[in-house]
Amino acid sequence: MRITQSMLSSNSLKNLSESYRRMGTYQDQLATGKKITKPSDDPVVAMKGMFYRSNLTEVEQYKRNLSELYLWMENSEAGIEQANNGLQRVRELVIQGKNGSMSPTDREAVAREVEQIKDDLVQVANTQVSGRYIFHGTDTDHPPVPTENPPKVAANLADPAIKAYKVEISRGVSLTANVDPNGVFNQELFDVVQEIQTALEDDKAGDLDPLLERLDGAMDNLSSERSELGARYNRLEMIDDRIAQQEVMANRVLSDNEDADIERVITDLKTQESVHRAALGVGARILQPTLLDFLR
Repeated sequence: MRITQSMLSSNSLKNLSESYRRMGTYQDQLATGKKITKPSDDPVVAMKGMFYRSNLTEVEQYKRNLSELYLWMENSEAGIEQANNGLQRVRELVIQGKNGSMSPTDREAVAREVEQIKDDLVQVANTQVSGRYIFHGTDTDHPPVPTENPPKVAANLADPAIKAYKVEISRGVSLTANVDPNGVFNQELFDVVQEIQTALEDDKAGDLDPLLERLDGAMDNLSSERSELGARYNRLEMIDDRIAQQEVMANRVLSDNEDADIERVITDLKTQESVHRAALGVGARILQPTLLDFLR
């Protein structure tokens, strides 16, 4: 087959264009740090990248859910502790009020302190986090104690349908964020505090003994709910550690699939530049402008 000058020129230009394309690919990899810049560069890498990125997005969403659980549980813990401290103080005041040496005026003063504690208990029961009531189960839009004096809890507080506020922490697994609304700030708790206040106001020290027993029962309920909340908090921390490991692994797999090996890319680029210079030099020698240049 006869090789013409135009064939040499055409093949040389084609090869030089391919060389430029390869150098451009390496330069794009260096600039972006990625193996590909568009799906057509490597469809397999692109498809795997979509799958791995979806997994990473899912893990990141679970981490945000964990943050919400931490917020709810920590605020619930703080609320229960504050309520327990208030009831402990009420208990001390009841024992003090039973003292026969106290005058009606003294018991009235004690009743005023009990009233302040009662009002504080109402405020704690109506604690909000991000505009949602955390002690009212799934009915987070309404306060669990809408009536403050005397305190009356919401009619649905004991309804099992609103008991658990769950947050998904992994695929198909949810964890309860709240405490049992009827096990903490129930009507019995507010009734016994109100009756203690009334007995002190009416100077009826004899009524305080049975009220003290009921108060101890309310405090036991708080302690039980606090223990259950602590157990769930421990589980939450273990789940948090596991999800953190999943995030590290998901990022590593995504990096292995998409990130370019910079050292190798630099080496390949330098190699390609050398090949390109050699091709330019050879092309300049072969593609002579006149027939006389071939005869020299």
